[in-house]
Amino acid sequence: MTLLSQAGNYKNYKVSVYVRAYEVEKMKDLNWLDSTWTIISNQIKIDKIYLETHRDLLIVPDETLEQAKQYFLDKGMEVGGGITYTIDESNNFETFCYSNPEHREIVQQIAEHTARHFDDFILDDFFFTSCKSDIEIEAKGDMSWTEYRTKLMTKAGKELVLDPAKKVNPNVKVIIKYPNWYDHFQGLGFDLQNGPHLFDGVWTGTETRDPSSAQHLQNYLSFNIIRYFDNLRPGYNFGGWVDAGGSNMGMDRYAEQLWLTMFAKAPEIMLFAYNQLTGVQLRPEIHRKQWQGTGTSFDYDEMMKPVQLPDGKTVTPSTLARVAGVALEQADEVVGQLGKPIGIKSYKPYHSLGDDFLQNYLGMIGLPMDMYSEFPEDQKVILLTEQAKYDSDIVSKMKKQLQKGGDIVITSGLLKAIQNDIADIVELRAGDKDALVNDFGFFGKAEKDILITQVQYQTNDAWEIVSAGRPLTNGVSGYPMLLRGQYSKGNLYVITIPNDFGNLYDLPDGVLNVFRQVMSKDLGMYIEGPAKVSLFVYDNNTFIIESFLDEPVTIQLVSTEDISTISDISERVTIEKLPEETPSFFSRRMRGPEKTSKFRVTLMPHSYRFFKKN
Repeated sequence: MTLLSQAGNYKNYKVSVYVRAYEVEKMKDLNWLDSTWTIISNQIKIDKIYLETHRDLLIVPDETLEQAKQYFLDKGMEVGGGITYTIDESNNFETFCYSNPEHREIVQQIAEHTARHFDDFILDDFFFTSCKSDIEIEAKGDMSWTEYRTKLMTKAGKELVLDPAKKVNPNVKVIIKYPNWYDHFQGLGFDLQNGPHLFDGVWTGTETRDPSSAQHLQNYLSFNIIRYFDNLRPGYNFGGWVDAGGSNMGMDRYAEQLWLTMFAKAPEIMLFAYNQLTGVQLRPEIHRKQWQGTGTSFDYDEMMKPVQLPDGKTVTPSTLARVAGVALEQADEVVGQLGKPIGIKSYKPYHSLGDDFLQNYLGMIGLPMDMYSEFPEDQKVILLTEQAKYDSDIVSKMKKQLQKGGDIVITSGLLKAIQNDIADIVELRAGDKDALVNDFGFFGKAEKDILITQVQYQTNDAWEIVSAGRPLTNGVSGYPMLLRGQYSKGNLYVITIPNDFGNLYDLPDGVLNVFRQVMSKDLGMYIEGPAKVSLFVYDNNTFIIESFLDEPVTIQLVSTEDISTISDISERVTIEKLPEETPSFFSRRMRGPEKTSKFRVTLMPHSYRFFKKN
């Protein structure tokens, strides 16, 4: 039996709940409010409640807002507000048309209404526009939809929300919550270049749900997006935001999203939403997966044990709220010991497209990502995806990195986009021809055929580090998976990304290990093993390894420093380094560190382990 303490007992972050306008409106009935809140508060500690004032043209009356606000204040909690600027979510998330005078007036009135009741409020997900009414078509004129909407929504944020709200309540803080589909923001009006500085702060959508569903977001995004938005305006990313999506895959998937958000060092997490915490019932036939009972990080059976309340009563876990409570209490024991997250710096210019969401796939093959919208400096290795083509000065910046002895890793997508410009560094081509491959020679074979772009080069001006064919061994054709060309004091690498990014998970361990070795020079460590195992590195010698596989996996951690042990903080054991190996021909050819230390680590399905270098 576990004891549930009062709200406010987390050591490293706040835990909050967002309440949609539909449920806030029901809070006019205090019996309904009290009964539903009892379900939540009996299963999880909550520090703050956000009461939404508008969604789908439902505006919650003043009296109901004040009654609900006072109810939670009397519980000793913080209370904030929220707005969802939708006209009808059920109609493809129908948004307002921000050039329509009638709509503009409603948007402003909602902001003023909310500011009268709260000193801080969040704009949930939908402060964008997908409207293509005749009014918007005429207002757009010759601009692209991206250019028009970005300008329109940046201006609307100031004129219709921020200025009117602060006129009503000079103390109000207006926070914009950005959703999880960041690579496509500009097309709907979200402006990541100006928005984080225009508003008083941002919140981050870390919901990754089921990767096979509509958005196809990879698990790693729940971590990566927090880091990316942190880098846009350091100190003003106030939290991550998770909903119940993906819980149909098992409650491990829901817990993973919560953990990853907190491992990224978010100061607060939002549980969306009140109705899900009361309404998503625990169903072991769906939520308890076959690997439970094997010592996994999320223990369904332990979570289901009765909870003892401070008044001595006990309750049996019944809804999603208890899963969140257990997962967040567990993460709280780890987060305080972590330093600042660090990773392979990847340059994503503002409002850029190309290799969409690729960094999250790379995170899933064990490459820690750290995305920036300004070109990184003082790095041994910089990753450039196709997005970098949006920087007209990209080749000049690449040359400077190489001339000071640093490396650049570019994707085959970027090569294809700028091959004429990049020829001044190395003459490479990536045309329209593809190749079907499954054999990587010395580095192993894939169980599936994988379609890749044929990267071509001048013999002896560049060198294949990893090759692929079908077959490659005893075959007649081969194509680069990793190519290296020298320029000045540095190396330009081209990593061939499969046409289907998901095929990165099908690459043999040997291929992935080379990718990791080449790209992790700033981290002091990398892992060796299969895909769907992620590494999270921090600046105080701590790190986390997490598996998203459905079966146990054994991997090797490689430290580029000569150390004898690492401490497994989770298990409270010390792991000795493996016996030294004779460097392979490949290792000598790559001119890696003279001495490395390797450690063997086994992870249970959908589980993490937390370590510190000694």
